Amino acid sequence: MNSLLVNSFFALGISFLVTFALVPLLSSLARRIHFLDVPDGTIKQHSKPVPYLGGVAVYLGFLCAFVFVLPFQNSLISFLIGATLLLFIGLMDDFFVLKPYQKFFGQLISAFCFLKAGFYLKEHFFSSGELLTVGLSLLWILSIINAFNLIDVMDGLATLVALLAAGGFIAIAIACHNGALVLLFCSLIGALAAFFLFNRPPAQIYLGDAGSLFLGGVFAAAPFLFPWGMYTIYGFLTPIIILVIPLLEVVSLIVIRRYKKIPFYRGSPDHFSHYLLRNGWNKWGILGYIALLGCVGAGVAHEFFLGYLSLAQMVGVGGVFLGLWFGLLFVKE
Repeated sequence: MNSLLVNSFFALGISFLVTFALVPLLSSLARRIHFLDVPDGTIKQHSKPVPYLGGVAVYLGFLCAFVFVLPFQNSLISFLIGATLLLFIGLMDDFFVLKPYQKFFGQLISAFCFLKAGFYLKEHFFSSGELLTVGLSLLWILSIINAFNLIDVMDGLATLVALLAAGGFIAIAIACHNGALVLLFCSLIGALAAFFLFNRPPAQIYLGDAGSLFLGGVFAAAPFLFPWGMYTIYGFLTPIIILVIPLLEVVSLIVIRRYKKIPFYRGSPDHFSHYLLRNGWNKWGILGYIALLGCVGAGVAHEFFLGYLSLAQMVGVGGVFLGLWFGLLFVKE
């Protein structure tokens, strides 16, 4: 246990320092090559162009810690390869602005790589048919990848959501006595914490699609490394609770854009954060509220995983959570 604690702090320190050192360098490089996110007055509402390449800094910080502290297991190497592929797909989209079908095709390739490496549901609850488990796993992977891509629309938002989710998964990994997963998420948290110092409002650098797709890949695939049925047969629902904020963003956008007869893949200023900004909230207020919701979600997920909350109780808490999420969309300050 002591060695795990030391290695955890080592992973946090390495990833934090590497990312903290790289962000100014990559920001300067992005400005020199005019690799900037230019505001458009609708979805991109920042006041001036902001450099990309933040996602590369997070990835490299995570990678350095990963190499130094994590064991070279086949599952972890496959995990890293899949997440790296998503980083490069995102970089291509940042540079060339891929068409929606091209971007989705790249995500699909990454998803199949994860599935081929064994990242799909293996819980006893789903043992009735492998086709069902693979299909649900594919849907999960694509949904989470796109969820983090969609939620990255405000300074610090995707970074904060990823920090909260990583903390939630660390708590579960500790409960599972899985040191490798603790180290994996500590490596990610260090990089995200360093990046948040530059990405908080007003942001000096953005994740870009490279960063948001990379984070989506991490949180899409990592749950398949956990033994969710350890304490309760419904444990496979735990990652849904931990990642409830990005998943709610996806559901909200599908409903709103369908109502407005806008294709789901077409950008529009209908994100949760956009509504709150239009209703008088400031960015720090939104981040604080999201942090509160994220901590509640992580806490509920932990108690549910350990079997202290029944499925019925969790559904009740979920109803309250949905009220807190959707209720604000109709309340003006």
